[in-house]
Amino acid sequence: MEIDFKGDNVDEKTIKYVNRSKYRTRTLRAIGDGIKMPKEIARDSGILQNHISNVLRELKDKDLVECLNPDARKGRLYRLSDDGLDMLDKIK
Repeated sequence: MEIDFKGDNVDEKTIKYVNRSKYRTRTLRAIGDGIKMPKEIARDSGILQNHISNVLRELKDKDLVECLNPDARKGRLYRLSDDGLDMLDKIK
């Protein structure tokens, strides 16, 4: 199956990267179009909280997730970037 990427911000390489990991796909789905703390993301995705931190860092490096308060040590809030929302549409 060939995917048409015209007008999309997310490239085929990034889609394949996300689809290779159930943790990455579950994390994107758990965040959805909301704003959540890692504890909530872990609960909603069924992934242990210590793994969520690593997955969020990976997704942030790919510009799929953004932290709204990066200076906070506790209670960080995450949401999907515009590219993350495009990705979520592709993996649903």
